[in-house]
Amino acid sequence: MTFPAPPELWTLLSTAEQRASGQDWQGAIAAYQQALDRVPGDAYTLVQLSYVHSLAGHYRLAQEHALASARSGASDPALLMELLPRLRTFNQMQAMLACIERLLPMSRMPIPLLIAVAAQLSYANLPDRAIGFLDEARRADPDFPPTLLSRAQVLTYLGRFDEAGDDLQRALRRAPEIAQGYWLQAWIGRQTAGRNHVDAIRRELARPGRKPEDVALLGFALHKELDDLGQPEEAWQALVLACRAKRSRLVYDTASSTVLFGALARFRPKRESAGTPDAATGRCPVFIVGMHRSGTTLLEQLLDRHADVQGLGELYDFTSAMRHATDHHCKGVIDPVVVQRAGDADLAQAGQRYLDGLEWRLGPARCFVDKLPSNFLNVGFILEALPQARILHMVRDPVETCFSNLRELFSEANAYSYDPIELADYHRLQASLMAQWRSRHPDRILEVDYGRLTRDPAGEMQRVAAFCGIPYDAAMLLPGSGRAVVTASAVQVRDGIQVREQPKWAPYERWLTPMIERLHAP
Repeated sequence: MTFPAPPELWTLLSTAEQRASGQDWQGAIAAYQQALDRVPGDAYTLVQLSYVHSLAGHYRLAQEHALASARSGASDPALLMELLPRLRTFNQMQAMLACIERLLPMSRMPIPLLIAVAAQLSYANLPDRAIGFLDEARRADPDFPPTLLSRAQVLTYLGRFDEAGDDLQRALRRAPEIAQGYWLQAWIGRQTAGRNHVDAIRRELARPGRKPEDVALLGFALHKELDDLGQPEEAWQALVLACRAKRSRLVYDTASSTVLFGALARFRPKRESAGTPDAATGRCPVFIVGMHRSGTTLLEQLLDRHADVQGLGELYDFTSAMRHATDHHCKGVIDPVVVQRAGDADLAQAGQRYLDGLEWRLGPARCFVDKLPSNFLNVGFILEALPQARILHMVRDPVETCFSNLRELFSEANAYSYDPIELADYHRLQASLMAQWRSRHPDRILEVDYGRLTRDPAGEMQRVAAFCGIPYDAAMLLPGSGRAVVTASAVQVRDGIQVREQPKWAPYERWLTPMIERLHAP
């Protein structure tokens, strides 16, 4: 809230907060609205209204209040630390960047604010901008562990692995109890018998009072390092420990996913799209979708080397466009309410909103690539909203895909990926849904096989280029340009196209048997 404020405003805000804590969203909205009526344009009240409208599921009003707060010109750091993630939630990146500009110069920003700004820029797929704020934070205090950890993560996205390793060593010398440091350290390089952190990780796992989140981080780190050292039995035990710890903090059930996927398969628009927004701009959106860890990052990196293609990384802009079209704010990419309302929504308008929101990111290339694997949930909407869009569905051997998911620690996404049977069931649901979309739209969806792509990259990329309507360019097979990679594949994809003689899961086959049988069940 801006200061000074009338005393009666405090009472209204206190009432609103109490109602919100009791999940009385309408009561909280009413109290905050009364406060806003008393002090029109108050940036703090607008942010709080945005929060409670989101919690009540009101996407458009939540976005409107966040943007109004941004337009207020407020520059209070405490307020902006709340507002920036709000703006990113709605993919209002230009408004977010304008707010960040008001905080400059960096030299007068406190370290926590520098770290917070860098986090939002990184989440927005702008690590090249994020690193500047973290460099400034490191100059202010070269040994502050939160700065070093955040900087190491962004350096990893930028492919600067040696620097990331140096920051992690420095952070862990100062604060050896920080579990995230060991997890990051394990994944930025291959461990050897003479250089690893297995003993240190085990000591930290034995530290009393470890929370499940810490156990998950340390367990995944231990699994990775023991796997590098060729000790599959101990590595598997570490993976089980990590997955159980992570799964204990998540709410997920296969039945709900089954209902959602069924609703998506039955989706039909009830109204015709008015116009073809992408045709008007001449842009050709290319969506790469599929299960996580199926090779989507590799395919995007290859396409990005084409002169007529611009890779944009993983974006949630289409998800935001659908939330706006259905006026529903949900957790995750999609939920049944979005699917239910989508039939009556103006999907052409959603497509135009998507394109308009991305324009500031785009260069002269005619095609751009939106590589968010979970956009497979939006395929039915994308095909209606963007008539010129092309869908590249990345597929990989189901066991390889699922094992790679099982050993990956995601943030709060992909709650299905920490139990082998739940993971297998989700893979089957995803494969079935995509098969239905392909049968319904065979000219709009191309299946790209990871195995074929790695064995015959030229042949597979010729297919991809023809499908996207661009001439084949041998530059797509050259080493990467060094562009930032803000995905779980940030390390692996730097090694280019790899063909394994033996699948990664082979040493773990005896423990994976129930998952394999579930994947191959009729």
